[in-house]
Amino acid sequence: MNEKPNMRERLSQNPHALRDSREKNLEVAIGRQVRELRKRQRMTGTDLAQQTGLSVGMLSKIENGVISPSLTTLQALANALRVPLVQLFSGFEEARGAMHVKAGQGVEMERAGTRAGHQYHLLGHIGSNNSGVVVEPYLITLTTESDRFPTFQHEGIEMLYMLEGTVDYRHGEQIYRLEPGDSLLFDADAPHGPESLLTLPARYLSIITYPQAK
Repeated sequence: MNEKPNMRERLSQNPHALRDSREKNLEVAIGRQVRELRKRQRMTGTDLAQQTGLSVGMLSKIENGVISPSLTTLQALANALRVPLVQLFSGFEEARGAMHVKAGQGVEMERAGTRAGHQYHLLGHIGSNNSGVVVEPYLITLTTESDRFPTFQHEGIEMLYMLEGTVDYRHGEQIYRLEPGDSLLFDADAPHGPESLLTLPARYLSIITYPQAK
């Protein structure tokens, strides 16, 4: 059975699509959104002011981004405009994190189960973000044939990309031979880890993703 058409349907997000430009000033973003919603509903400034209990002058200042409205005022505006409160913030451009790590400058660190002969270099980290997902990218180097990993098991999804060497890698009951250029994507809740180190040194990228703590 050919599953390629279904795969194309599931991967329908366009990675090159750009969102409408967003305002970096919160007050201006809220004001523009209030004005746009008001006009979309064919309301005058006087109409909206009356429904919210604001003066026309105060509403004008809000729409022009001159003042920062209180939460109570924002809730009154959202109710009058018949939209969820969060929609008033939809035009705001929040800061999006990025971290650049130069070659050889990844942070060497200890992870549970790390032993001699295994080097973990964390290649970047972004803390709390709106995606709800944490991503941990590591460069792992194995240099000692006699040393072995314990079997790992943790929440999330993990992807391996083999850079150098050859490793037989276990996931659950399956063994996968990983050679340079090979990748392995798997549910990390199943027991997994290198089973046999066939050609050393072995280096591979390990990218782990899991939900942010609530």
